[in-house]
Amino acid sequence: MVSTCFYFQVHQPYRLGNYSIFDIGKNTNYFDTKKNIEVLHKVARKCYFPANQTMKHLINQHPEFKISYSFSGVFLDQCKEYMPELIDSFAELVDTGNVEVLDETHYHSLSFLYSKEEFKKQVLQHNKEIRKLFGYKPQVFRNTELVYNNELANYVEGMGYKGILAEGADKVMDWRSPNFVYRPKTCNNIKLLLKNYRLSDDIAFRFSNKGWAEWPLTVEKYEKWLSAVNGNGNCVNLFMDYETFGEHQWEDTGIFEFMKHLPRQILKHPHNNFMTPSEVVKNYEPVGELDIHNLISWADVERDLSAWLGNKMQQSAIKRLYLLEKSILKTEDKQLIEDWRKLQTSDHYYYMCTKWFADGDVHKYFNPYDSPYDSYIAFMNVLNDLTIRLNTVKHKAWSEAVTQNLKQQDYT
Repeated sequence: MVSTCFYFQVHQPYRLGNYSIFDIGKNTNYFDTKKNIEVLHKVARKCYFPANQTMKHLINQHPEFKISYSFSGVFLDQCKEYMPELIDSFAELVDTGNVEVLDETHYHSLSFLYSKEEFKKQVLQHNKEIRKLFGYKPQVFRNTELVYNNELANYVEGMGYKGILAEGADKVMDWRSPNFVYRPKTCNNIKLLLKNYRLSDDIAFRFSNKGWAEWPLTVEKYEKWLSAVNGNGNCVNLFMDYETFGEHQWEDTGIFEFMKHLPRQILKHPHNNFMTPSEVVKNYEPVGELDIHNLISWADVERDLSAWLGNKMQQSAIKRLYLLEKSILKTEDKQLIEDWRKLQTSDHYYYMCTKWFADGDVHKYFNPYDSPYDSYIAFMNVLNDLTIRLNTVKHKAWSEAVTQNLKQQDYT
């Protein structure tokens, strides 16, 4: 038996505007509202609504068909603010009972690397939001950009999750197959589900590539690849961005038609079925322990953290941000804390990536900046203004404390 496990990441960041040095101390409106609304509406039109309609049709047509989503908290916040009907559309899918919702950090951050306490707060915030919006209690965790190692698995296990997702990168798999469930080293209960990146990327990246030897990709061909796992694995984990449908792969590539016919073709094989991540966790036992000490992710060919932390600009920006943590939280200023947390979203550091910028690669996708350096400058200008606001709040609190103390002395 081979279980196909679809997982879709749904995320849009609060993009920063071109915040200049002349804005520092004068402008606290860091985020490009116009751009964020424009992108959300564009992707909703091309991807979210038609893809949701497709998934709903497939669930109605094939009761065996199941999928899962992980919604970033900042995506949900924008939906609530700019397009609440989009949340309703996803809620209709969840209500079918064939859709699982996963947990992640609310702000789609790399917080685990810099502050375990902040990480835990964001996960709990996300969990609370998912329960509120969808009436659903997530059992499986998916970290931002599939960033993963043993330490993360151990920590997440301590939070009560039954499963965790990671990239089935060659450098950590060695001779092992990603088509089995594993137990993370240092863990006793949580189970590890690994992305089959080859079969996932055939849809997410290669589907419309006419230079690919397997183009065009048909449902018959793809089903044969999946079914070939029978006898050599238990699950094929197809993890990808939801924007694959209609945005990364445009409608005219045939991506929606491909998806509409894929479940029927897969189910023709008597030993094939569909499962959500929690069902995979429940139905399959680990075949062994997997030791992943060094951090991995699902980005680029390196499958490491270099897309976000590969150069000194990125490293400097994120370190300075987290150095403010204690002081920011101590103020209890809701807007200041909210802005600080929105700056943790991984996309801000992704836009500073210089690895292949000249080649016009995916790092430019929906990037509001002309270059990584412009992104860094704008981010640091915002950070400088945030620091000024922090100092102002601290000074105000100090002044109020002094005034209160003087009043008490006068009274006595």
